[in-house]
Amino acid sequence: MRSSLALLAILAFGFSSGLATEVARITPSEAAKRVAAGQAVLVDVREPGEWAETGVAAPAVLLAKSDFDGAQKDWKPFLEKNAGPEIILYCRSGNRSGKVAAALAAQGRRVANAGGFKDWQAAGLPTRPVPAAKP
Repeated sequence: MRSSLALLAILAFGFSSGLATEVARITPSEAAKRVAAGQAVLVDVREPGEWAETGVAAPAVLLAKSDFDGAQKDWKPFLEKNAGPEIILYCRSGNRSGKVAAALAAQGRRVANAGGFKDWQAAGLPTRPVPAAKP
């Protein structure tokens, strides 16, 4: 009986700690191929100031992690509209995009993490500028 309870506790901890929501890490080149083929949507989860400062991947939809963590004013309509394709996320380094990807995977969404914008740039993939938000 004790060993069964211990096993149950280990399994419960494993699922609650994110082990059940492994997210694939893919290269920016692979992300670009999937987006170009219409198999996926690319999302930049950085914040508006970061978008304006560095630019973004050319095909990216801009949805801040702060909105995902908050009211989801922009995220909810995006997720409703994009229920079918894989959602590929990136941020500055891959950390924030990994967190959002794990949360979406836990909801049953097909997701991947393309890492950081610097990786996209280093791969020589197209970017575009984003004007600074007006105060």
